[in-house]
Amino acid sequence: MASTYDLTTSIGQMRMLIPDRPANGIYFTSEDNHLFTDEELTALLAMEDSVVKRGAALAIETVASDQVLLNKVIRLIDRATDGANASKALRDRAATLREQAEIEAQTGSGPGFDWAEMVVDDFSARERLENEALRNA
Repeated sequence: MASTYDLTTSIGQMRMLIPDRPANGIYFTSEDNHLFTDEELTALLAMEDSVVKRGAALAIETVASDQVLLNKVIRLIDRATDGANASKALRDRAATLREQAEIEAQTGSGPGFDWAEMVVDDFSARERLENEALRNA
């Protein structure tokens, strides 16, 4: 079962958005330590209609449920784990990704790109007002 990290693919983009296997308490993306195989991420992506952010959210929700089941709340001498809080943080991240995907679906645009009109004189000011009127008509 393969695990790749190619950001030009949907699987690579999903992998970038999800927390990968922790090392020393810090999550990182590494070629040889992935939580999900490419096949698993492909299945998650298919379940979310091939929307990368929704697929990543589903993967994070899967990790969150594992945190609760495996770690629970454990205290042992001077060490403690709190799977419930870790799970909540992961679910919050998943909710944010789902909101972003919904906004992108409603506006029909991806993140980080928009048009800007500069007004440098009277003519460009009139042109901008006309363009705005056409957009809002």
